[in-house]
Amino acid sequence: MRKSLGEWNLYEIAWLGLFSGIAIVLTVIMKDTLFGFTVFLTGVLCVVLAAKGNLMTYVFGMYNTLGYAYLAYLNGLFGEVMLNLLFFVPMNAIGFFMWKKHRDGGKLTMRQMDQRSFLLVIVVCVFGSLLLGFGLSFIPGQNSPYIDALTTVLSVVATFLMVRRFKEQWLIYIVLNIFTVLLWVIRMLDGSPDGVLMIVMWSAYLINALYGYYTWNKGVKEVM
Repeated sequence: MRKSLGEWNLYEIAWLGLFSGIAIVLTVIMKDTLFGFTVFLTGVLCVVLAAKGNLMTYVFGMYNTLGYAYLAYLNGLFGEVMLNLLFFVPMNAIGFFMWKKHRDGGKLTMRQMDQRSFLLVIVVCVFGSLLLGFGLSFIPGQNSPYIDALTTVLSVVATFLMVRRFKEQWLIYIVLNIFTVLLWVIRMLDGSPDGVLMIVMWSAYLINALYGYYTWNKGVKEVM
């Protein structure tokens, strides 16, 4: 396990320790469930390892995907539920084997998109979010349909880019994490018991996305 996790720098250790500590404190103060805490912790491990280009991201990601889908269901975020169960579960398996296949000396090879391709990605994100949001608005009990749709579409696109090893995934993740924090702020204000913990978790993801883009940008330059 230690070999699989690879070397951790001081920032990564401090980052992981800080947000894990915050999660423990919030879990105790708010009397949240142990299950909610495990979803948070595996999510943090998943995104940190993704930034490092480590295969174990997909192992922790599978548990986090199933756990987060359940929490989203309890909060009436059905777009998030469908996204996690119908998309992230199989993509975790696909991503693991794709990353395992494209390694050079045990290190993941990272790629960069051209400007035209990335512009197409942006167009797909905008129109896909509008169409899905319109559809979700007709589902009884659906909360924040257009924000839910946006986070869903961005998650799908970012995951495809991640599996294909493009550094631009992190730009999509930055936008995604900002709007997902907003989504859970709305749920918290509506009385969701999981709101605060999910806000902290997605804020941690946002910080990691910035770090991930920095790391992968360096990784691409090493290949070029």
